[in-house]
Amino acid sequence: MRWLICATLVTVSDILFDSSFFAGNRERLRQLFTGTAPIVITSNGLLQQASDEPYPFHQDRNFWYLTGIDDPSIILVMDKGKEYLIVPPREVVREQFDGAIDFENLSRISGIQTIYYEKDGWKQLESRLKKVQHVATLGANPAYIDFLGMYTNPARAELINRMKGINPAMELLDLRTHLSRMRMVKQDVELEAIQKAIDITIDTIKEITRPKQLAKYAYEYEIEADLTRGFRRRGASGLMGHAFAPIVASGKRACTLHHMHNNAPLASGDLMVMDVGAGADFYASDITRTVVLGDKVTKRQQAVYDAVLEAQQYAFSLLKPGVNLRDYERQMEEFIGEKLRELGLIKTIERESVRFYFPHATSHFLGLDTHDAGDYDHPLEPGVVLAVEPGIYIPDEAIGVRIEDNVVITEDGCRVLSERLPRSLV
Repeated sequence: MRWLICATLVTVSDILFDSSFFAGNRERLRQLFTGTAPIVITSNGLLQQASDEPYPFHQDRNFWYLTGIDDPSIILVMDKGKEYLIVPPREVVREQFDGAIDFENLSRISGIQTIYYEKDGWKQLESRLKKVQHVATLGANPAYIDFLGMYTNPARAELINRMKGINPAMELLDLRTHLSRMRMVKQDVELEAIQKAIDITIDTIKEITRPKQLAKYAYEYEIEADLTRGFRRRGASGLMGHAFAPIVASGKRACTLHHMHNNAPLASGDLMVMDVGAGADFYASDITRTVVLGDKVTKRQQAVYDAVLEAQQYAFSLLKPGVNLRDYERQMEEFIGEKLRELGLIKTIERESVRFYFPHATSHFLGLDTHDAGDYDHPLEPGVVLAVEPGIYIPDEAIGVRIEDNVVITEDGCRVLSERLPRSLV
């Protein structure tokens, strides 16, 4: 029986990417890995939200990068120049609700011609796993990440347990570093998708922050609603068009970095931080602007804003091929520390005192994920895309300022992809 997951179906014609992109990524992985062990990688699985309802599905970005498939519980096998997919069976009743899988569509998207249902696919894979000493896969994260306070998708762990059950002596080779290095440097088609997401975000922010329009909003959630409308209307993809949950935070709430309730009233004279980004063709944008509500800016607000803007300009000047991001972050900490001293917030530039007012990193990789895969110990190369987001947060004064733009590393520096969005406070 053939089945198709209608809710998550994406055809090649819907996006910028064709099967050659995914086939090329698989070939690059083979060349980077160099080993002879079979490569076995799983997509994410569905997670229960309530009763018989799953959470909105979010694909494992490494699996998508290699296949282009946005469906759950599918396994990719690459072995001795051969490659195939294993797809799960589905109960008849569920098939009636969600549809049947279309093998031709999976092949058209991925460029993989051989597809098995689970029983036949695992029979073939099992016979191979019994004979090998190693298998390459993506290591599983802990079931629960204390620092983030969240549970992880169990698909990778389930795959590893199943393979180890077949051959307990088999050693696993982790491909996460290989794929991080691959995804770190963007190809032209990826840059096109990122630019599309950025342009949607810019046009929507411009629309919302026009003085007459901004004056109409009474609550943070009204801005969030118009962000969603603007993203969707301009062709954004992802959950409601957003690459991540939007942050609309005014007044003291702007000092909470991931304030996502977006439910408070807006007050004239407050600063408001909008940290938002549209998604397009599976790629993310991530832009932050701080604006004043009303038409009056205090000298203190302007001074803090100018300090953050200077920090961002300094960051742009540092970013170029060969730079190590950890060294760059130390330079940024020192620079912002000096700005904090000029603002009278600290007396000496020490890490603890600086990090009280500037608690996050300046930059992160951007791509398929908002905080994308990448090696922070590997020197920057042309094609790397970064978010650049210095900030200063003063809870006692209800002042929070963050300015964020997206850049791509070039042969001799960096180019700001979001340059056409103004960086003014009013």
